[in-house]
Amino acid sequence: MAERSPNFRMRILAALSLAAALLIILRFAFIMLSPGRIESASVQAPALAERGSIVDREGRIVALQTRLWSVTAWKPEIVDAVKTGTLLGPALDMDPNAVSRMLSGGSASRFLFIKRKATPTQSDAVRKMIDEGLLPGIGLQEELGRHYPMKKLAATLIGHVGTDNIGLDGIEYAFNRVLAPGSMTSEADRIYGNSVHLTLDMNTQFLMEKIADEAWEEHHPDSMMILVMKAKTGEILSWVSLPSYDPNVFSKFGSNERKNRPLTEAYEPGSVFKVFTWATFLEKGGIEVNDIFDTRGGYEPDLFVKYGIPPITDLGNYGILDVTGALIHSSNVAVAMASESVSAADFYKSLKNFGFGSPTGLPLPGESHGLLNPVSGWSARSKPTIAIGQEVGVSAIQIVSAATTLANSGILLQPRIVDRVVSVDGTVVKEYPRTPVREVISPRTARTILNLMEKTVFSPGGTSRRAAVPGLRISAKSGTAQIIDPETGRYSTDRFMSSVLALFPTESPELIVYVVLENPRGASIYGAQTAAPMVKKIAETLSPLYGIPVAGNTVMEHSGRVRIENPQAMPLGETLHDLTGYSKRMLLPYLSREDINWTINGEGWVVFQFPPPGTPIESGMNIYLELK
Repeated sequence: MAERSPNFRMRILAALSLAAALLIILRFAFIMLSPGRIESASVQAPALAERGSIVDREGRIVALQTRLWSVTAWKPEIVDAVKTGTLLGPALDMDPNAVSRMLSGGSASRFLFIKRKATPTQSDAVRKMIDEGLLPGIGLQEELGRHYPMKKLAATLIGHVGTDNIGLDGIEYAFNRVLAPGSMTSEADRIYGNSVHLTLDMNTQFLMEKIADEAWEEHHPDSMMILVMKAKTGEILSWVSLPSYDPNVFSKFGSNERKNRPLTEAYEPGSVFKVFTWATFLEKGGIEVNDIFDTRGGYEPDLFVKYGIPPITDLGNYGILDVTGALIHSSNVAVAMASESVSAADFYKSLKNFGFGSPTGLPLPGESHGLLNPVSGWSARSKPTIAIGQEVGVSAIQIVSAATTLANSGILLQPRIVDRVVSVDGTVVKEYPRTPVREVISPRTARTILNLMEKTVFSPGGTSRRAAVPGLRISAKSGTAQIIDPETGRYSTDRFMSSVLALFPTESPELIVYVVLENPRGASIYGAQTAAPMVKKIAETLSPLYGIPVAGNTVMEHSGRVRIENPQAMPLGETLHDLTGYSKRMLLPYLSREDINWTINGEGWVVFQFPPPGTPIESGMNIYLELK
């Protein structure tokens, strides 16, 4: 058979190549002209991930997921960038010229976000203009956002999320993996994260912040902290840190407002610290309550004279004092003398056992260790100086945590801010129960200190007498400490930390309260005159709320049957009126206000509202109502 010529083989190869190319072109045309024929199941869009809620101990919503809309642009369809910017700017609270520059810019991307997660009022305005055909190329893309109906209440503790719904601070950051759904690939259209149940009580939080705001106006401090804890369980009921911020618009606030002071800020506590000093000396130093200290002339041992160390003195001449008198008058000299009864090593170990110099272990970011140098770093003056609350740094949560020893027969409790984590189907994923840490002092010493603290409240010359509530036994200790000037490294002569630690009722403490004012600039700088009256208001407010009996108060008996007359619904005016007692039906006319965001939790009648009555009504404001 004759061999085939090379030209023939080339023609065969060319024909095969042409056929293959034709098949590719036909397939491409088929795909382009018949997109609906593609198996859509082969491409699965990620499920919409809904972040779990944060709620208080009663189930009141503190943080919840919301649906928001982002304003987008497809630049090839923008007809007039200037006109579009002029329309969008006012609707989005943006500079119209800036919007126009975004739309006409020379970036490589033809798609861009003009504003992520616009408010409902803003997105509604844009949607109306899109429907009217005024905004070609402009679109709305649904995104999940985060809403904080309580606004500034406990904001530094709750924290906030960023644009991508990832926790950036506080509980939102610490429990980000718990709150966020675990998997983004799911056959469901929407997947859900777990909810976090706090120990906070938002009713208590609201009342404490109201007291704090009043004191802020009176004393003009640089910052303020109030912590309220259930003494027997370590559960934190209120966490006030001022100045604060609104996590709904966190970017409008600076780091000073977002600082979580009770957790992250360390400071010298001053005389409040003497509570734990005296507890140590009574426990380990062999001192008895009736022991005598001659405070005349100050505390100046031979070692001070030898090395030229300044003596430790009192504000006044208190003469000869026993331990009771020393605590009533907050004598620096007496406690410095008593410091000779214990070794530096024993004193240091006891303070460490109280929790000073170590984080408390709260599941929150950035907790301060405080400052408690090891004995090897102490000077000749360190032991008596630390005894009076100087040369030691504490956080507010450390003080409150240490105080649990006094209410629990000497046992230190782990402070708690989270009660449990619950899945979307109601299953409890994790619980945070009452956790004893260790025994620090004996029950006898704990009881002795509580009784001594009570005398500082009810004795005529007691430093905490302004915290007294008639009919209620309160144990308290005030403190005023100089603040170290960071520029000079020395104590400031005009800046002070004023504070009061209180437990009540004395016979069996239910609540622990700690109030701190940084650099008050009102009529007084002393904790006895600034923080103590605040403690009185707090005790008067919380005692009936938590069923703490106050002698002399009238106890009313009731059959338990209540008849409620339906109040007459009032039209919304310029200020928010009292909605207490309104049913959900009566609220319906108000819900038609599209410029107000309503959050309603529960069924029945309104028992709690925030903001409170009298708050000016503004477009875009958030109103939270709790029904029972």
